[in-house]
Amino acid sequence: MKKTKKTLYQGLQGNIRNLKTPKIEVFKNQYPDRDYTVGLEIPEFTCICPKTGLPDFALVKIEYSPDKHCIELKSFKMYTIFYRNLGIFHENVVNKIMEDFIKTVRPRSVKVTVCFNSRGGIATTVSRGYIAK
Repeated sequence: MKKTKKTLYQGLQGNIRNLKTPKIEVFKNQYPDRDYTVGLEIPEFTCICPKTGLPDFALVKIEYSPDKHCIELKSFKMYTIFYRNLGIFHENVVNKIMEDFIKTVRPRSVKVTVCFNSRGGIATTVSRGYIAK
């Protein structure tokens, strides 16, 4: 029976929902009575493949409709940099970003799409949408 080598990042996915991430800051929306959309793109997002320990590169796209608050971009940049040394599956990246975004910004709606670069001939895109009730 062949033993597989465990990487430094394996076995860490079970606690993703409780992962302590940097604080995302917001500012007061001066037009809460208006319906409008804000688009964000982070073309240099990186995280670590939890199986191989190699870097994963991605384009993160967020489109949201603010309610009482808008996201402060510098804090969000620092938030995304946090993932650089984190071993995390693609699906978990999208869900964690979405949960943190909703909890902090409380938008009317938001869609998070992450387009991961090809690895082994397979490119991965994961999306999740949310509409406030």
